[in-house]
Amino acid sequence: MSRIGRKPINIPAGVEVKLDNSVITVKGAKATLTQKIHPNMKIEIKDNEINVTRPNDEKENRALHGLTRSLIANMIEGVTNGFKKELEVNGVGYRVQKQGKNLVMNLGFSHQVIVSETDDIKIEVQGTNKITILGADKQKVGQFAAEVREKRPPEPYKGKGIKYADEVIRRKEGKTGKK
Repeated sequence: MSRIGRKPINIPAGVEVKLDNSVITVKGAKATLTQKIHPNMKIEIKDNEINVTRPNDEKENRALHGLTRSLIANMIEGVTNGFKKELEVNGVGYRVQKQGKNLVMNLGFSHQVIVSETDDIKIEVQGTNKITILGADKQKVGQFAAEVREKRPPEPYKGKGIKYADEVIRRKEGKTGKK
């Protein structure tokens, strides 16, 4: 049996969980999130605890068991604490700044790259080279961070570009390194 799927999920104070057919809604201080759950998964809400069970040990149901539990746990984490991704901008002349709801980036192009924050994604800038992306939905935060990183991914020779704060760039030697 799935070790992750078996663990019960605690519902903290101030979080409201509703289950209608196969749609689960989690409402908290930061946001309200909804997720469609596969009809094979059975969800029980009792005594500030959520348990996810599966009908049998078929391969698909085993895979969905842990996934469903993780999705629900991430929703509860998102509405209570939220998620964040930190990005760093490295390179001579590479700068970022916030203008209203827009993130304006100078990334060595002939033009500025502008990215707007959405209703559920907030952008913060520390200094001229650190970007923090905040939100309640883990998937949307990760996707938005990946889209910002995609504007100028880090290159392996000088390490210039946008990278995650915890990412390690494997450096390569240039043409003169072969001698």
